[in-house]
Amino acid sequence: MFQTFKEWFWLERFWLPPTIKWSDLEDHDGLVFVKPSHLYMTIPYAFGLLIIRHFFEKFIATPLAKSFGIKEEVRKKIIPNTVLENFFKHSTRQPSQTDIYGLAKKCNLTERQVERWFRSRRNQERPCRMKKFQEACWRFAFYLMITVAGIVFLYDKPWVYDLWEVWNGYPRQPLLPSQYWYYILEMSFYWSLIFSLGSDVKRKDFLAHVIHHLAAISLMSFSWCANYIRSGTLVMIVHDVADIWLESAKMFSYAGWKQTCNTLFLIFSTIFFISRLIIFPFWILYCTLILPLHYLEPFFSYIFLNLQLMVLQVLHIYWCYFILKMLRRCLFMKNIQDVRSEDEVEDEEEEEEEENEEITKGKERDCLKNGLGANRDHIPNGQHGH
Repeated sequence: MFQTFKEWFWLERFWLPPTIKWSDLEDHDGLVFVKPSHLYMTIPYAFGLLIIRHFFEKFIATPLAKSFGIKEEVRKKIIPNTVLENFFKHSTRQPSQTDIYGLAKKCNLTERQVERWFRSRRNQERPCRMKKFQEACWRFAFYLMITVAGIVFLYDKPWVYDLWEVWNGYPRQPLLPSQYWYYILEMSFYWSLIFSLGSDVKRKDFLAHVIHHLAAISLMSFSWCANYIRSGTLVMIVHDVADIWLESAKMFSYAGWKQTCNTLFLIFSTIFFISRLIIFPFWILYCTLILPLHYLEPFFSYIFLNLQLMVLQVLHIYWCYFILKMLRRCLFMKNIQDVRSEDEVEDEEEEEEEENEEITKGKERDCLKNGLGANRDHIPNGQHGH
């Protein structure tokens, strides 16, 4: 059964233009062609990237974060409470006022104490700023490296300047070593992001991240197997060039450099709009959708490739909406905050305000007890205020 499915899955009519066979893409005369088996290497390379990431975060990202003044956070411990813990895990992390009232009665606590317990408990699971900085720093380093590598690999390729060359001789286009490493490293990176999702900072768009990473791997794998390498490298460079600026903006945001963060985010937004709303549809899609028709009759993988790219363009428009929201915040509120982390920030600010309030009250009590209380007779008319 598996063999039957395999034979059906790899039928030439699904992957290659009519009259082209897999045998036409076998290595010969020193020329190497893409093979699906090449993609197996992305898994061990992904684990290799995870190892590199571990040492990068420990020996580069952490010292860099400390130089920016980011410190390891020490969370204050909360008083264990079985009833509240069960409610937190099995019901909701954000209890309503009615829930708080009922829990306060059940635990013989005040409503304020229950609210404080839930806020502290949420903050126990809130990732520290150091970890966020480390992750953003690693992604920035990789995107910078892969973008520079992509430019080096592509600057002298004729199909970058003449899109007709993308389809010249397709699919009998040999695989260059630079194309191999560009593709394999990019795919390995996305696999490593999937493997690390369980330990990385969890955000509201966790599922969207999973879908995005899997979609990226799927698109690159398909373009590899059907030998759309030339157009695939163009798609990758167009996407990578903007991500550097986003990750650098996040790094400076976590470091508290708001003005620098806002400037970098504006640069990211500009590059995003140009690369994904202008270059991608009018350069990439034109190259993959229109130009092949001058060489080939439409066939299955041509249609499937362009459907995926058009879905990707819809996602670009969707992400553009959120970027515009943050730009509005940047321009009119002078602050950029990751929309995925708003609840975490609110909890953090509320907890800090509450701690400051408790410190202030404590000082007032100490003052009344040790200072004003001992000199009560010296205060005229019995006034105990300032």
